[in-house]
Amino acid sequence: MTDKATVLTSAMGAKLARPGIGFDGISMNSLKPRSLRAQASDGDMENLVPPTPQVKSSGTVLPYVGVACLGAILFGYHLGVVNGALEYLSKDLGIAENVGLKGWVVSTLLAGATVGSFTGGTLADKFGRARTFQLDAIPLTIGAFLCATAQSVEQMIIGRLLAGIGIGISSAIVPLYISEISPTEIRGALGSVNQLFICLGILGALVAGLPLSANPLWWRTMFGIAIVPSVLLALGMAVSPESPRWLLQQGKTSQAEKVIKTLYGKERVTEVMHDLTSASHGSTEPEAGWFDLFSSRYWKVVSVGAALFLFQQLAGINAVVYYSSSVFRSAGITSDVAASALVGAANVFGTAVASSLMDRQGRKSLLLISFGGMAASMLLLALSFTWSVLAPYSGTLAVAGTVLYVLSFSLGAGPVPALLLPEIFASRIRAKAVSLSLGMHWISNFVIGLYFLSFVTKFGISSVYLGFSAVCLLAVLYIAGNVVETKGRSLEDIERALSVPT
Repeated sequence: MTDKATVLTSAMGAKLARPGIGFDGISMNSLKPRSLRAQASDGDMENLVPPTPQVKSSGTVLPYVGVACLGAILFGYHLGVVNGALEYLSKDLGIAENVGLKGWVVSTLLAGATVGSFTGGTLADKFGRARTFQLDAIPLTIGAFLCATAQSVEQMIIGRLLAGIGIGISSAIVPLYISEISPTEIRGALGSVNQLFICLGILGALVAGLPLSANPLWWRTMFGIAIVPSVLLALGMAVSPESPRWLLQQGKTSQAEKVIKTLYGKERVTEVMHDLTSASHGSTEPEAGWFDLFSSRYWKVVSVGAALFLFQQLAGINAVVYYSSSVFRSAGITSDVAASALVGAANVFGTAVASSLMDRQGRKSLLLISFGGMAASMLLLALSFTWSVLAPYSGTLAVAGTVLYVLSFSLGAGPVPALLLPEIFASRIRAKAVSLSLGMHWISNFVIGLYFLSFVTKFGISSVYLGFSAVCLLAVLYIAGNVVETKGRSLEDIERALSVPT
C-alpha cells in the first residue's frame, strides 16, 4: 500500500519517521465503437473487432475472490498494526528510547515486502496461483506468531521480516488471481475490491488498537489476531480453483475446462476456452524469464506498470497521511484516532465508489480524474499553509484539501494500478511483470519514506506539496499518452491487441 499505495495503505501503516507506508509504454487512442486500435512497438496499427457479447454467467466467483482478499486484509492489517502498537511494544521490549531500533521494527516489514513481491511471481508461475497463496500463509502465520510472542527486539524484527515477505507475495498474487478468475464484465469491480479490503485491513488494525490505553500488553493480541486470517487463507485456497489461464499454460486442458465450468457456468465453457486457446500462441513458448521483461517485445508494457506505481508513490500519499493529524489539529480536531478514522473512512468510501465505476467509467479515465484531483488538492494544501489571504480559513481549507486528496487517490491512483497491470501484461509474463511492478512500489515506498522528512526540513512542507502537485500533473500527461483502456475486454483480447510481432 498504499496502498498502497498504495499507497495510502503504506502511509497509514508506518508514519514517516519509520519509512512510510499506503499498477506500456504503448500508446493507445480511444476505443472506437467497432474496433480497438492498438499500437505495437513497430508502429503498425491493427484493428481488432470486439468480441461478441458474452453469455450471462451462472458460475460462482465471489467466494473465491473473498478468500483471495484475505491476503489483501492481511496486507493492510500488517501495515497498520504497528502504528498503534509501537509505543507499547517498545516499552515492553526495552527500546523506548532507541529510535533506530523502533525504525527497524517498522521498516523491516517493507524490506521483507520487497523480497516477497519479487518472489511471488516466480512462485505463482511454478506452483500455480492457489498453491502460492497456501505457501504465502506460512510466513504470514509464523511472522504474526513471532511478533505476538516476542521477548526481544530481535525476535520482533524477524517476525516483521517474515510478515513482510508474506504481504509482499500477497500484494502480487491477489490482483493477479482475481483478474484471472473474474468474468470480463465485472473484472474491474472485483479487481478494485482488493484495494477496498486493504483499506479495511488498515481500519481493522486501528480498531484493534483501541484497548491499548487500558491494557498495555494488548499489543501482543493485536499481532496475534493476524494468525486467524492467515490460517483461513490457507484453508480457503485448499478448496479454491486454480487460475484456468495458468492451467492451460501447463497443458492441463481438462482441468481448465472444469474450473471454467465452476467459475462461469457450463454454458460459457466453449466461449471462454476458445478465447483462451486463441490467445495461447505464446503458451507454446518456454516460460518467460526475468530478463525477458526487458526485451523489446515486452519492455514498453512493463515500463508502464513500473511507472504507474512510481507515480503512485511520488504523488505524496505518504505526506498527506503523515501530516493529517497536525492538519486536523489546526482545524480543532485534536484526536489522532479521529483524524486517522476520517482519513480511513474517506479512503474506504472513495474505493467503494471506484469499485462501482470501474467497469462503467473505465480504468484510464478514473486514473486521469484521480491524479487531476490529487494535483488540485495538493495545490490547495500548499496555498492554505502559505497564502496570507487564506489565513483565516487555513484550518478548514487544509482539512478539505486532505480529505479531497484521499478521496481522489482512492478513486483511481490507489485501486487501478493493481487491477490494470494483470490486464495489460501478456499471460507468458503476467506473474513476473506484476511482481516487478510491485517491487518498484515497495522500493520507491521505502526510499521516499527514508528521505521525505529531510526534504521537508530543507524546503518546507508547502514547497514539497507543490512538488507533489507537479508530479500528479505529469502523471496525468503520462497516463493520457501511454495507458490503454481495458474495460469490457477479456485478458486474451487485450493481449492480442498489445502483442508485438516476433
